[in-house]
Amino acid sequence: MNPERLRVAADLLAASKAHDATQSDRLLRFRNVEPETAELLGVLVRATRAGRILEIGTSNGYSTIWLADAAEATGGAVTSVEIDPERTELARANLAEAGVTAELLTQDAGDVLRGSPDAAWDLVFLDAERPAYTGYWPELVRVLRPDGGTVAIDNALSHAGEVAEVSGLIEAEPSVTSALVPVGAGLLLAVRG
Repeated sequence: MNPERLRVAADLLAASKAHDATQSDRLLRFRNVEPETAELLGVLVRATRAGRILEIGTSNGYSTIWLADAAEATGGAVTSVEIDPERTELARANLAEAGVTAELLTQDAGDVLRGSPDAAWDLVFLDAERPAYTGYWPELVRVLRPDGGTVAIDNALSHAGEVAEVSGLIEAEPSVTSALVPVGAGLLLAVRG
């Protein structure tokens, strides 16, 4: 990531942390990924040469900046889904400031997954409401590229209980290999094929 874009991302993260510290309701917080998780996501996009990237849970666009920067390097594209229209617009402004592009959708993630063709995505990043992940799993397997499509799930250590059920589904799925990476809040990776 170039220095100016890195500065924008760092400023956004600092402002987000300051905002989150004033919010008692977790749903009002931005809850951005940790910087090391964002960096790892960028590395994953580059390493796998992911061209079609889906992010579920845009928030204010912090992780989207990292994904879009990496997609720019691989010639790929990011689609990010957020249920809250105000956050979608905030993310749009933050991406513009960072000088990156992504398709931002204000939709239900389950609808986006159901509407995606088979093998539509090279990489899917889940950072939304964790109880929904179990319901997403059958669609995630279907929409992942079969030869290395990757799902990355944040908060696998910090909220292990909330991702336990989807973790169990991942472990039971013969078409994927998975690993828990102890970075940030814990990133569970599942690779199809």
